[in-house]
Amino acid sequence: MNAAEQAKSLEITSKIAAVVNLFKSEFPDARADLKPWVNDPDTRELVDPDSIDIGFHLPGFSRLFQSRSILLQIRFYEDVLTGERRAIGAEVAGFDHRGKQWWLSTVANWAVEGNCSPTSEIADKLRAFLKQAIALFNQVAGG
Repeated sequence: MNAAEQAKSLEITSKIAAVVNLFKSEFPDARADLKPWVNDPDTRELVDPDSIDIGFHLPGFSRLFQSRSILLQIRFYEDVLTGERRAIGAEVAGFDHRGKQWWLSTVANWAVEGNCSPTSEIADKLRAFLKQAIALFNQVAGG
């Protein structure tokens, strides 16, 4: 779900801003998009209500990223008994004019998969970013 729609509390809004700043600290040329999904019925059917989705647009096609835009999806699980909501994983995917070209998920082996891949240096930075983003969302307020 679009990050802008998930920003329903000061705590979540602050964490979304921190994730954006974290990404931009590693990749300063990226421009954040808190509403990467179009608001139409077909898209709404595909959107995961248990995720926070942020787009990052590069100034042009990047050979290092092998893409023009990056989609970040942080997935959550809410324990129905305790009401606790935790980040359980994340994925980044690279897109160009042909669509999704590669993805990197924290599920399984953290490997880049797809038609092409970002450089190994970029992939390593993305892995480190995903670890930090998940940890940031799992921090307890005030702790």
